[in-house]
Amino acid sequence: MTKITEQPSLHRQLETKSIEEITSLINSEDATVAPAIKKALPQINNLLHAIVGKLKNGGRMFYVGAGSGGRLSVLDVIELPTTFGVGKGMVNSILAGGAEHLIEAKEEMEDNFLDGWERLANEKVSTKDIVIGISASGTTPFVLGALEACRKNSITTACIVSNPGSPIAGLSDFPVEVITGPEFITGSTRMKCGTAQKMLFDMISTTTMIQLGRVEDNQMVNVMLINNKITDRAVKMLMGKVGIDDYEKAKKILLEHGSVKTASEYLR
Repeated sequence: MTKITEQPSLHRQLETKSIEEITSLINSEDATVAPAIKKALPQINNLLHAIVGKLKNGGRMFYVGAGSGGRLSVLDVIELPTTFGVGKGMVNSILAGGAEHLIEAKEEMEDNFLDGWERLANEKVSTKDIVIGISASGTTPFVLGALEACRKNSITTACIVSNPGSPIAGLSDFPVEVITGPEFITGSTRMKCGTAQKMLFDMISTTTMIQLGRVEDNQMVNVMLINNKITDRAVKMLMGKVGIDDYEKAKKILLEHGSVKTASEYLR
């Protein structure tokens, strides 16, 4: 396979360039990410059909990753219970080195071929679930070992990679290959690859939650009322949905029922 992610940057002598030149060049490179994702939409859509089907049937989704991509998957998973009111455990992230070490960047753990599967096994992963490997290179041993073991145990596999024809894609039932090209700084896949991964996590989780009925119209009707800002937003959402003009009355009903969805159903 060709590791496009390791090819030399298209830009030279970066240390001689001004702030204005550097930011303009980075911006021009970033502009190529969304078109690269657009090319992969058929693969992404196939993956999403599989995810939604698994979750509707009581299964779970697991991201398995290392480095920037793995850490970004953790951040996406953390957001879902609050934003969409889903229980913890529906969507999970298995990060090399452990999510508890998120800010320590234990990069050496990505070379552990067995650890990813061992941690999935500890979560009692089964054929009801889907496991998605995250690897810019498509060769990360932590991810490769996890997907290989999943295949042996008839567990549905998928991946998000940034090189074509990678070993990890070869182990995936639903490969997503977003080819973003050489990085601005050679090999620094936290840049364009990381940007693509963040956009994909947003796309996957948002689309999935809409398909699971966690969104109505364009609103987070199942948002958890964890602070004043979100509660205020939810009160105004409820007022608009059911036509209540009294803020305090709407707030009282909302707090009694716990979410905009259940409160609006009560008021109908």
